[in-house]
This record gives sequence, structure tokens and C-alpha cells, in this order.
Amino acid sequence: MTEKQEQHRRDPQYKQAKRHGYRARSAFKLLDIQKRYNIFKRAFYILDLGSVPGSWLQVAKKFAEENLNKYKDQYYHRDHYKIMGVDIKKISPLENIKTVKMDITTLEFQNEIEAYFEGEKIDLIISDVSINKSGNKFSDHVRQINLCFKIVDIIKKNLKPKGVFVVKAFQGSDFNGLFKNLKSQFRVVKTLKPKSSNKLSNETYIICLGKK
Repeated sequence: MTEKQEQHRRDPQYKQAKRHGYRARSAFKLLDIQKRYNIFKRAFYILDLGSVPGSWLQVAKKFAEENLNKYKDQYYHRDHYKIMGVDIKKISPLENIKTVKMDITTLEFQNEIEAYFEGEKIDLIISDVSINKSGNKFSDHVRQINLCFKIVDIIKKNLKPKGVFVVKAFQGSDFNGLFKNLKSQFRVVKTLKPKSSNKLSNETYIICLGKK
């Protein structure tokens, strides 16, 4: 085991994640976002981009199951949920969740979305996708923002009106362009650096509420 892996195992949030049955400490990032913005409200159809190792899928499943009983009223509700997770790496299976090993920027992936959700629009799209970092903060930032714009193309096609979108971005010179783009498409756009994020990291999450 490398020194980095050993430090990771000693991390208090890693240990807490294991106690709660989550596959990774990143679950707490999504739980922080949920606590602040209630992104899972009435979310039954959910797409998770960049799912490995699957902790965000575990959180999504927890809230989707709760929503089946929580929202039995005259407003938008369903008697079932559908969750899809995708990554370029293989995702260990989770019960009642569709997982695919695929490049999200391909036409084949769009076809996969439409087939699984049967042409219906999605309530919530969450993305923890990240580029493979080179160590150069500027070039990594630019590459991550470019990837975010490709993800925006996915939400344009698949997210329902009033739907919610969460995406990881890296702060830097091109961040404002992405933020303004999303402001034009959603009623409310906020940023949050979850407590469980590395304090030295330039990662932040953009939370977009109410697709226009």
C-alpha cells in the first residue's frame, strides 16, 4: 500500500463513509449539497455522470426510495424510480440501478439515456466527472471547464423543465463563462464547496435549480 493510500484510509471521513456503508467519502459532498439545496426534492428519474466508485448512486437511491412514500399528493410524483450511473470505468453493480461503462460525450450514450428513460425527461442530473489531472492547475482548469460544457449539452437534451443539475467545476479564469451560461438556462444558480472537499483543491460545485 502506498503512503497516499495509507493516508486515505486514516482519513476520518473515509472511516465515517465506511461506517455508513458508502463506497467513498465523496458521498458526503453530495449530502452537503442536498442539505443546503434540497436537490432530491421530487427526484425520481436521476442520471449520475462519473459514478465510480458508486457513492453518489448510493445517496441518489436512498433519496429516490424515500421520495416514493414522501410525495404521494396531487403534485408531481411517481410510483417508481429510475437511476442510471455512467463512467468510463466499470461500476460495481447496485441493486435497481442501471450502470453503464461508456464515454458520456458519444452519441451511443445519448441513445442509452433515451432507451433507459424511455424518452422521458430526467428530474435530476448530477455530475462528479473529473478530467485526469496533470498537476498543472491552469491547464487542468481549462480542460475541466471544457468537459463541463460538454455535460451542459447533455442536460439541454435530457433534463426536464424545472429540473435540477449539479456539476463539478474547477475555479479559474474560464469559470465565469460557464457560470453565466448556466445562469441563462436556470432560474437559480449557486456555487458550493462542500465541507468534505479538500481545502487545498480548486474544485467547486455549481448547483442549478429550475431549468427554464
